[in-house]
Amino acid sequence: MSQRKRIFFKNKGSIVTVSLFLNMFHRFFNWRTALSVIAIAIVTGTIFYSQYLANKIAAEERQKVEIWVEAEKFLISSPPDADTKLVFAIISNNNDIPIIGVNEAGSIIHYINLDSAKVNRDTGYLHQKVRQFRNQHEPIVYIDPLNGKKDMYYYGNSTVLKEVRYYPLVQLLIVALFIVFALYAMATRNRSVQNQLWAGMAKETAHQLGTPVTSLQGWVAMLKEDPYNEKMAAELAKDVDRLQLVSDRFSKIGSTPKLEEKDLLIQVGNMVDYIRRRSPEKVQFIINAGNELTIPVKISASLFDWVIENLLKNALDAMGGKGIITIDIFQTNQHVQIDVTDTGKGIAFTNINKVFKPGFTTKRRGWGLGLTLSRRIIQQYHKGQLFVKNSEAGKGTTFRIILHKDVG
Repeated sequence: MSQRKRIFFKNKGSIVTVSLFLNMFHRFFNWRTALSVIAIAIVTGTIFYSQYLANKIAAEERQKVEIWVEAEKFLISSPPDADTKLVFAIISNNNDIPIIGVNEAGSIIHYINLDSAKVNRDTGYLHQKVRQFRNQHEPIVYIDPLNGKKDMYYYGNSTVLKEVRYYPLVQLLIVALFIVFALYAMATRNRSVQNQLWAGMAKETAHQLGTPVTSLQGWVAMLKEDPYNEKMAAELAKDVDRLQLVSDRFSKIGSTPKLEEKDLLIQVGNMVDYIRRRSPEKVQFIINAGNELTIPVKISASLFDWVIENLLKNALDAMGGKGIITIDIFQTNQHVQIDVTDTGKGIAFTNINKVFKPGFTTKRRGWGLGLTLSRRIIQQYHKGQLFVKNSEAGKGTTFRIILHKDVG
């Protein structure tokens, strides 16, 4: 290979690398990321600056307390004719920093800027404050030059220092609330857009199915006129009715369906019979409802049938043509529970939280929308719950539906 070609391919490889880097940069560093980085930088900078100010104020306050202690001791030991104007000014200037003086025996000798009412009411109040101040600052030690006695002066934080120290926490709380509110608003907006998209797609699907279904109904009616085609027309009519049912389901997803009181045992039983007739002989269906003879509940019959159908078909796919599907139905005063259990291959632990996401599927031929639609039907239209109760590899999976009786 010539020198020119080597340079060309080398430069081309560099361009591709840079292009990939830019694509990754634009993919991850969008305006939301930029705002997050700026917000974090501002909060972090504010916290560090607040701590810097707090440490600076704390150092200045310690100097003030040290000067106050010296002034206090000078005032006590000074002769009567001494000039104490400056000392009085220093002592009276401290009206915010709480100070407690303790002698070598541990007795309180002096205190300022503390609640006198609490001191008089609670004999242990001052000692409690001493322990608190000891945790905040190192005490200032004063040794009397005449007798060598040692007094300890404990002091707390001033109001200004407290505000500066707690300001970052307040700021973080405000920022956290703002972030939570922003995330909630974005999630609500995205959910609203998603709902509109679902509704639009459902209405469009129902509309697209409407014309061919009507045409097929006409062809079926023509076939029925010929006695020789009566059997074939009857089978075609079942499939056309099925298409009509699917169209009706999509039209109801695109609008708010009306909930009507139905007997849940009959509703589930009919759908199980429908699936049983179309299932392999090695698949066994069991319905357990205890001693219940009827379970009235308000549902959209066609949409609820769609949910049960999806769960049963998923169970059939998981079992590979043989096994047992058990439907357990029981009720309480507040709600009804339907458990659909199969003896299939189970769901991998890492996939349990993904099975309801649009587009997720482990099937070779599938859209990954069945469980998504099912959860949407139960949660949004029936105000209930649909979730994976449990799943174990090689043993099977249980999906649970919870319907509340006070809905509708």
